[in-house]
Amino acid sequence: MDPHLLAERVARVRDGIERARARAGRPDPVTLVAVTKTHPAETVRAAIAAGLADVGENRVQEMDDKVADIGRGAVRWHLIGHLQRNKAARAVALADLIHSLDSLRLAQELSREAVRAGVEVNALVQVNTSGEESKFGLAAHEALEAAAAMAALPGLRLRGMMTMAPFTGDDGVVRRTFAAARLLCEDAARQIPGFGRELSMGMSNDYEAAVEEGSTLVRVGSTLFGDRGT
Repeated sequence: MDPHLLAERVARVRDGIERARARAGRPDPVTLVAVTKTHPAETVRAAIAAGLADVGENRVQEMDDKVADIGRGAVRWHLIGHLQRNKAARAVALADLIHSLDSLRLAQELSREAVRAGVEVNALVQVNTSGEESKFGLAAHEALEAAAAMAALPGLRLRGMMTMAPFTGDDGVVRRTFAAARLLCEDAARQIPGFGRELSMGMSNDYEAAVEEGSTLVRVGSTLFGDRGT
């Protein structure tokens, strides 16, 4: 894509993040994860040229193809989409951070693969704080117990939590979803040894609200790159 247009879009998103941080009185940094799903490897190169150091992909196979092209250490690779257990080994090999750890069975599979590979997997526990049946993630009432069981597994390092807000124009619903995840993450960090405070919340349509509610990782795709081919 046009490098000048991308640079302008990146600057606008970063400005939005900074404004939201200022409104919330937050001194801590927020990481912009550029979501390049469905876009070609050239888009990742454009993102790197625009100063973006974190790239998000939804699918393991797409990440595999792009890592083979771009390189493992060129950026920090974030797996943000639903992860099937049969793809756990490749996810362990490819991702710097897995945002979508949504079940104890998946955690057990990632743990086995991490131990087999002799590495530590960084992951976020995905919680469904919106209550939508269509979304993956642990229900709020079971999240702390499940996270404690996950944290006890070898080879896993739980860095925090991830959630997705409903696609709605109701700002109150969106903010309640984010606030509930923040409170869950804070409870987990207090109660579970080694549990981190990273919060992956917010996408193109709601990242400023997410930052105001405590997000430390925002996942922005279409606002930066448009729909594929635009």
